[in-house]
Amino acid sequence: MQRFFARPAIARFLNVLAGFIVFAALIFPNVIERLTPTGFLRIPVEGAFLIALLLVPPRPRRIAGIVSGVVLGLLVIEKCLDMGFFAELNRPFDPVLDWVLFDDAYHFVVDSYGRAAAIGAIVAILALVAGILALTTWAVLRIGGLIGRNQRRSLIAAGGIAVAWAATFALGASITGAVPVAARSTATYAWDRAHQARAGLRDEAEFAKEVKQDAFANVPADQMLTALKGKDVIFTFVESYGRSAIEHPALAPMIDPVLDKLTAQLNAAGYNERSGWLASPTFGGGSWLAHSTFESGLWINNQQRYRNLVSSNRLTLTRAFHNQDFRTVSVMPGATAAWPEGAFYGYDQVWDSRNLGYQGPKFSWAPMPDQYTLKQLNTIEYKKPDRKNLMIEMPLVSSHTPWAPIPDYLDDWDSIGDGSIYAPMAADGKKPKALWADPKQVRPEYGKSIVYSVTSLVNWITKYGDDNLVMVFLGDHQPSPIASGAGASHDVPITIVSKDKAVMEHIADWQWAEGLRPHGDTPEWPMNAFRDRFFTAFGTKAAAS
Repeated sequence: MQRFFARPAIARFLNVLAGFIVFAALIFPNVIERLTPTGFLRIPVEGAFLIALLLVPPRPRRIAGIVSGVVLGLLVIEKCLDMGFFAELNRPFDPVLDWVLFDDAYHFVVDSYGRAAAIGAIVAILALVAGILALTTWAVLRIGGLIGRNQRRSLIAAGGIAVAWAATFALGASITGAVPVAARSTATYAWDRAHQARAGLRDEAEFAKEVKQDAFANVPADQMLTALKGKDVIFTFVESYGRSAIEHPALAPMIDPVLDKLTAQLNAAGYNERSGWLASPTFGGGSWLAHSTFESGLWINNQQRYRNLVSSNRLTLTRAFHNQDFRTVSVMPGATAAWPEGAFYGYDQVWDSRNLGYQGPKFSWAPMPDQYTLKQLNTIEYKKPDRKNLMIEMPLVSSHTPWAPIPDYLDDWDSIGDGSIYAPMAADGKKPKALWADPKQVRPEYGKSIVYSVTSLVNWITKYGDDNLVMVFLGDHQPSPIASGAGASHDVPITIVSKDKAVMEHIADWQWAEGLRPHGDTPEWPMNAFRDRFFTAFGTKAAAS
């Protein structure tokens, strides 16, 4: 008898649970700040359409239920991905182009928590995905069965939902004043994602046209970069060096005095500096997109554009220097494998973590400290006798997430040796797992990493640079929002340093600020504008026209 009464109670509980799952999936937000109890006090108009869809004969109902449940589950999964992408990259997940970034996410977890934790995370994520799909499908099928047995009541319920939604929509009703009670977020979200996927596919044809539109493609080599003959030009990307490092209230007091001190140090050594802002095509990660944008003069903001670019014959900064008989070199301390794209850019030599001679420990993601990379640059290229003039592109990586541990700056550059001296620093330094367990400590550690990288670079310039050095250094993108802050722009600082005042005269019309800190009113360019402006400034008048 007890079992007899228990069965209807269990059935009612399961019906309520299924209804709650479907309701929650329809209302589920894609921004973590909206994941609050009041955020679920809404009426999803899609609920009425779902009930109407399931008012069909049993067999079509089951098919419609499975399809609807899977689609609903996939939308919830994508919204979860959006939350992660907003937190790290300040944008939603792209279902067509962003799969390549999961490899970076895996390595971040490995560097921060270890390989076992990364594998465990993958297993947990796969189980979560399967669980969400199973739950939403089961819930829709269960609701479908209930609708099939109570069609008249279900029709009335669908009408009631539609009327309530229309009334609250017409009245503009809202619980918090920002999020309306009348919700259509799931339908709108699904439409936006489909439109985004379609736009991504259409962009490929548009980009193919952009690649061919190049004002400098047919300019004779002897008219390009003529003002830089006899110079050594080094383009250095400082990882995650964003505008927030200079202007955020919690970072500026730490970083700006260092930049001012380094400016004075450069001036005392006879150097001139000018600084501006560039808007990066990426945020929080995807450094290669910024590098390719800077080099090509095209806006490379996704992996599809990057793949198409490196398959083209677009003139890059490197290729232009190569055509002028500079020795073109890439120094990539963060690269751990072959880099076939180097041939597209036009490098004569690629140095990476496998051939830079480093025998010390990794510092989390960074295979070697920036100061070691800069010191080794002397050995492999810069201080070699009887060499050609150099064009070098060199990303510095000590300021890469997770910003722990950070190596100490060594006053005695000769003590760096093969890097073994860094072993105690890596062993005794702050561990990523401990740092990220306390989010309030992340931003200060990011600031320390920027201070380390820029200090190492400027001290290398003043210690080893000569009269022919032209150094251009810039950020690749802003750090993730946990460091840059909410609502941060895509801007990064860029600085050009040279002892030759004629170099600065060539960029006088850029109106960049003196010193290593651009000002709030210093011009902001999109990063893809730099190549053409650089070619125009340092080429002949014929090339500029």
